[in-house]
Amino acid sequence: MQHLSLCPHADCWAEPMQARDSEIIHTMCGRYIRKSDKQRIAEAFHIRNDISTLAMPPDDYNIAPSTFQPVIRESKDEAGRELVMMRWGLIPFFTKQLSDLKGMSTINARAETILSSPTWREPFQKRRCLVPVSGFYEWHKIDAKTRKPYVFTVADSSLFAFAGLWDAWKDPGGGWLQSFSIVTTEANELMSSIHTRMPVILHNRDYDRWLARDVTEQPPIDLLRPFESDEMEMEPANQAVGNVRNNGPEMLIGEPLVNTVSRP
Repeated sequence: MQHLSLCPHADCWAEPMQARDSEIIHTMCGRYIRKSDKQRIAEAFHIRNDISTLAMPPDDYNIAPSTFQPVIRESKDEAGRELVMMRWGLIPFFTKQLSDLKGMSTINARAETILSSPTWREPFQKRRCLVPVSGFYEWHKIDAKTRKPYVFTVADSSLFAFAGLWDAWKDPGGGWLQSFSIVTTEANELMSSIHTRMPVILHNRDYDRWLARDVTEQPPIDLLRPFESDEMEMEPANQAVGNVRNNGPEMLIGEPLVNTVSRP
């Protein structure tokens, strides 16, 4: 089956942009971290399906677009949640051929246009998911040539969830490819020192409502808001995280904070 080459260096939290081929990041880029294995995720999110054959690494410190990652959705056939692997970079169900998406990034869905965009409208109504994460990276532009990575986490939480959307695309050969996107919103006070946007982080109390498959007159658009700044932490990350080939806990260790960023 032909694979969609979504840009692994697209600006994850910003508008869709043209794909770039460079392996080394010179622009702000969306990456996230998962420090939990499938069993830990299953326990934390009350997964009901059999995950014994689910193939995934126990952790990943430099998750990039176009890779297959664990997501959580409400099961269609049985009551409860299921953990499945999907490709990061949503392929709309109505896509006729992958070349139609060439040069586009669908790794993020803007909350402001989620009800009006054909790409996001139906997934938001029917196919919402949780993306389990331990943190995410963002780059601060210091000058024209210098960008410094930072890692953002939720205080006192080693595992939380982004709001996600998923879809299933049938290729010309009859095979199915399931993929997902991360919903973004305007930055909170902490994040705004680095970027104008951030991923939507959901509270545990809102998981069931977000995952519900039932189509309602009032979908959970109100959940797509910035997470509380005082419940998040920001620390410098390793400059090496800019290269997708670099992975490991050392990606979380950067130079001490200096006066290049004003913390709220």
